Amino acid sequence: MAKKRPQSKAGKQQLKDGEIPVVGAREPCPCGSGRRYKACHGRAAAQAVTELVQRPFEGLAGECDWIALRELVPAATVELTLKDGLPEGVPSVKLATVLPMAWPALRRDDGSVLLALQNDTSSGDLSRDLADTLLRALEAEPGSPVAARRVPADGPRLQDVLDPGATFEPVVHSGFEFWVPDAENASTEVSASLERANAAAIPTTLLSGVDAAYWCETPEKNHLRWVMPHPEEQLLDALARLHAAGASSLGEDTRLVGSFRAHGLMVPVWDLPSTMGAEECEKPAAQFAEALAGALASDAPLTGEERRARGGLTNRQVTLS
Repeated sequence: MAKKRPQSKAGKQQLKDGEIPVVGAREPCPCGSGRRYKACHGRAAAQAVTELVQRPFEGLAGECDWIALRELVPAATVELTLKDGLPEGVPSVKLATVLPMAWPALRRDDGSVLLALQNDTSSGDLSRDLADTLLRALEAEPGSPVAARRVPADGPRLQDVLDPGATFEPVVHSGFEFWVPDAENASTEVSASLERANAAAIPTTLLSGVDAAYWCETPEKNHLRWVMPHPEEQLLDALARLHAAGASSLGEDTRLVGSFRAHGLMVPVWDLPSTMGAEECEKPAAQFAEALAGALASDAPLTGEERRARGGLTNRQVTLS
């Protein structure tokens, strides 16, 4: 016969769902049911933690740049504005692509906070994971990193913590010296991490004339990676129209080679000659943006040639997240 589950005592106070803390999966559930946490209130928490949020940055200012800094840009920072203002003793909060030793966040000696964007996270909602790390960093002791942890399923998201009306203006760096105020006097461990990171960083520049377009330099050729906010199917149709018309390049010896999928948006990618720098991309990128706007506005059925172009673009998609 199956064992009977122990019944909670009649006089024992029962906790409400909103008051149930997170405990170990095999520990008794704090609600007093007598069952293990994983079989009781932990079941809903586990589902919420593993359920993937396709567009974690949707609703934030600069969604496309959030995606670029998460997936494409080696070294960058952004000043963040909190919805409720900065707490006492916190002079600033900055988003950073990565931090030394892969720390999720760092409270500096002066009280300022750096929040890392490219770390692995424990749940399927990147926005919730980052918000939890940020809030813990605001309360951490100055001069200490913030460790990763399992995030409560009902915790706040970045959309709840950040000011939705603030601007999001990435600053792209050539290296990671922004990690420490005085790189020459950094600890041996941080210096080694800084050296490794700088050696691996690909030179990257944010174009100024269009949104969320990042030029990068590689040994054989350069690239332009452009995160676009349009729905995928609509954007594919528009790119196919331009490609079939011979208008999908950014000039001589450039080619639209495919796209990434990242956090619910598409990132078209162009191959560029090694002689084409970021400044040389500005004018053709602005012209392409105008042509793309016209193609996006068209609702005419795709021609046979455009459908073939669309199929080729679809086959050259790579999903990053």
